[in-house]
Amino acid sequence: MKLSKLEKFFEVEKVVFHSLDLALYNVSAIVEGEEHMITDEKGERLKSHNLLSLQKKLQHVRTNNQVIRQSSAYDEMIGGPVKTNNEMEVPLGDNKLY
Repeated sequence: MKLSKLEKFFEVEKVVFHSLDLALYNVSAIVEGEEHMITDEKGERLKSHNLLSLQKKLQHVRTNNQVIRQSSAYDEMIGGPVKTNNEMEVPLGDNKLY
């Protein structure tokens, strides 16, 4: 979903910053129960090494629920059983530091 379209919704249920690798983040949003990856006007996923720059791009999206979501390869790295889902979500505030 394009960022310009996301900004038109009255309220977005949740904005999710996905922590990918070495401080690389991309963004999805849950709207009407469905999760959508957020893109720019060219269709490229929003991504950055700077979380604050992504929050700035999303400053016009109306939501009270922002989280960082991260999956861990820890179980696999130590030889433990593979878990079906080991995602962790941490609430994130927008303090307008940008």
